[in-house]
Amino acid sequence: QVQLVESGGGLVQAGDSLRLSCAASGRRYVMGWFRQAPGKEREFIAAISFGTYYADSVKGRFTISRDNAENTVYLQMNSLKPEDTAVYYCAAVEALNGLGIRTPRSYDYWGQGTQVTVSS
Repeated sequence: QVQLVESGGGLVQAGDSLRLSCAASGRRYVMGWFRQAPGKEREFIAAISFGTYYADSVKGRFTISRDNAENTVYLQMNSLKPEDTAVYYCAAVEALNGLGIRTPRSYDYWGQGTQVTVSS
């Protein structure tokens, strides 16, 4: 059973930076970050496989990476904006192409989420 544990969320001011971590058990997976604000759909943020993928809304501000052991994935968030406020979720799937990588339903495993709040 795959277990995902997110950490690194918190309360920051606009313009600040924050780094989220996702520790995953098991072998290498396609890993994604999603976020969901109250009343909104779950939104794709970034993913990493053999390449990286980003939503247009965070491109140039957020960076996804993984450690050499490929058991921890990070989301470096810079120049945070109030609209980035949401619960951020880590997700994993064994294999996925570049099209399905942006779709929440493509992922089999999910963490419990970590709250990110950006004040103005």
